[in-house]
Amino acid sequence: MKYMGSKRWMLRNGLGDLIAREVKSADRFVDLFSGSAAVSNHVAQKYQIPVRAYDLQTFSAVLANAVVARKKQVDAEQVWESWYARARKLRQSLRPPSTGTLTRARVDKHRRWSAKQSWPITRSYGGHYFSALQSVWLDALRESLPDSEPEKTVALAAVIFAASQCAAAPGHTAQPFQPTRTAKSFLADAWRKDIVSYSRNALISISRQHAKVCGRARVADANEAAKSISKGDLVFVDPPYSGVHYSRFYHVLETLARGECSAVSGAGRYPVPDERPRSKYSLKSDSLTALEELFAAISSRGGKTIVTFPQRQCSNGLSGKAVMALAAEHFKVEQHWVASKFSTLGGNNDHRDARSLARELILVLRPL
Repeated sequence: MKYMGSKRWMLRNGLGDLIAREVKSADRFVDLFSGSAAVSNHVAQKYQIPVRAYDLQTFSAVLANAVVARKKQVDAEQVWESWYARARKLRQSLRPPSTGTLTRARVDKHRRWSAKQSWPITRSYGGHYFSALQSVWLDALRESLPDSEPEKTVALAAVIFAASQCAAAPGHTAQPFQPTRTAKSFLADAWRKDIVSYSRNALISISRQHAKVCGRARVADANEAAKSISKGDLVFVDPPYSGVHYSRFYHVLETLARGECSAVSGAGRYPVPDERPRSKYSLKSDSLTALEELFAAISSRGGKTIVTFPQRQCSNGLSGKAVMALAAEHFKVEQHWVASKFSTLGGNNDHRDARSLARELILVLRPL
């Protein structure tokens, strides 16, 4: 799963050990910015403790619920057999243009054809982030999800994962590759990926993962969710570090999760602002106040907390130093530094990679 500041690297490089140490005395694990659900799913699978995961974006809740909300494996082969049969029948009702050798004219043909269709992924993103055929498959799989739970959520998470892996974009779905001389090869490589295979493989992988104790995930603002914290909770806080709202980078995945999208516009094919979640943590004018309010809420409720944040000055106005200073006003602070990998908001392979090494601050906070 491509995600800004994914914690999978850190879980193997210090964060996992700190969680293991602190979770022993906790009653619940509360992830207030669950994102790709890497940390929530890690805790749910390893420890006898319920997980509560929160995020502003629907696709994040889907990725978390696919694992934390069930205690048993899903029979992936049985699910896939009937799911794929239904999707294939739907897909056969449409005849998208072939990919062939990519030229600007052929890309335009994919875009014109896709824009005339009614399915949301095809209409909004066909010929851009995905070929016409890829987008039709995404819609067909989305339209034919299993009816029962947890199979439905697991299958939806698999499609979201496949879309993330196949999207023709540099790192995230902020803007798709264009059929220019320098980017055309990247577009062609992405359009050759088989959505069906990626979805099936993701289904098999996710179906094997499950919680030891059932938890749940839902869409919510972190500061609102913090009001439900109680003494005995181990809270994980990994707030945004970008001055650009994360919904700019994941609107394609959000459309898949919701199953609908209004008219899109711009090079990034963005939906209207009302359909793009906004966070105070991505506003320079509000980020510091929002974090101070969050720390105050958690501390007043007796929650022990693990915080991660980049060492550097970030575009939303926060820095590791500022986060540490705020934390010290409300908690006893234990400080750690580890190496991590961060998104560069889309590498270009010439001047920067899609991800770069950085130092990350980890704080273990105990109420005063």
